[in-house]
Amino acid sequence: MADTSTQPEPFRPQATPAALEDLRGRLRATRWPDAPEDAGWALGTDVDYLRELVDYWIEEFDWPTQEAALNALPRFRVPIRGLGIHFVHARAKSDTAALPLILSHGWPDSFWRYSKVVPLLTDPGAHGADPADAFDVVVPDVPGFGYSDRPGAPIDSVAVAGLFAELMGVLGYERFGAAGGDIGSHVSRYLALDNPERVVAVHRTDAGLPLYPGAPTDLTPSEQNWVDGAVAWGQSEGAYAAIHRTKPQTAAVGLTDSPAGLAAWIVEKMRSWSDCAGDVERAFTKDEILTNITIYWLTETIGSSMRMYRANGAIPSEQHARRVQVPSGFSLFPGDVVLPPRDWLDRTANVARVSEPARGGHFAPFEEPELYAQELREFFRPYR
Repeated sequence: MADTSTQPEPFRPQATPAALEDLRGRLRATRWPDAPEDAGWALGTDVDYLRELVDYWIEEFDWPTQEAALNALPRFRVPIRGLGIHFVHARAKSDTAALPLILSHGWPDSFWRYSKVVPLLTDPGAHGADPADAFDVVVPDVPGFGYSDRPGAPIDSVAVAGLFAELMGVLGYERFGAAGGDIGSHVSRYLALDNPERVVAVHRTDAGLPLYPGAPTDLTPSEQNWVDGAVAWGQSEGAYAAIHRTKPQTAAVGLTDSPAGLAAWIVEKMRSWSDCAGDVERAFTKDEILTNITIYWLTETIGSSMRMYRANGAIPSEQHARRVQVPSGFSLFPGDVVLPPRDWLDRTANVARVSEPARGGHFAPFEEPELYAQELREFFRPYR
């Protein structure tokens, strides 16, 4: 357990007018690339759409209003192992005992991923659900993302899980649930693997990419098809991850200097990975897209967030071979990428529940907060 004398401090960031004017000035000065006629999104970000988004960012986007909405959440920072960790800590509104729940985000986002779902989880009775399903919700920013400190050296999901276990100890939670997606799925998995006496159950929206240290012939046909599909996905969609894993600093120079470049890098993934049928604004408004991107811009965390891929790429194979023994649930949203088969879930986890919600993608807690909240309520109900 962590030293509980460490006290979280309230945190309400406020961007300076100078920082916002610098952002708008850089956007106005964007030097735009050419694009083949009718390229659309086929070669990456649609430059015509990006111009539209940048114009909105300059002329209409109101960061102070978005920042104030985020600051309506109870936000804190606390030092753990020499790193300042930013987190939301929202206590349940119900008088009944609430289950503590830590939600871990992925890339390319931050605590923003869960900003819509927090009130649904802390006060289910106000949203047409059973008040007995209330949670005490903790949503940290992974170090190197959002408003947490940028680590001096890249840290992997195993280390982040250790930090988050200490955070829950600082907050006084001896037992708790864990949930997440993308990198947050890895973090939640290691929370369960390394703290089985504390994590009562773990919920994930994916099973990561297939990393199997054994012989391919040991896999079932459905697992092998999944592996083949992941390889094909990597060839057509995985260039970003290869850069993050191998040469993140090269990309970080341009993305840290150019907000239009940063927007191109992120919005293409928000479109590709969401359940939007090719129209990103079916899943997110421009304000929502730009809130996510502006967090990256103001915190200067695009480089540090990408470097985590390099750290995770060096995790030893024996870690990937470990099977989660605590009860595990999976909600596989249809718009997410590389959906795993049940055989793989059973191979890698003590599966208690698998569901396939009707809508939602990689950013399900933000795209479909009501559905996601219901998934968590139903899964964790037996483990309170």
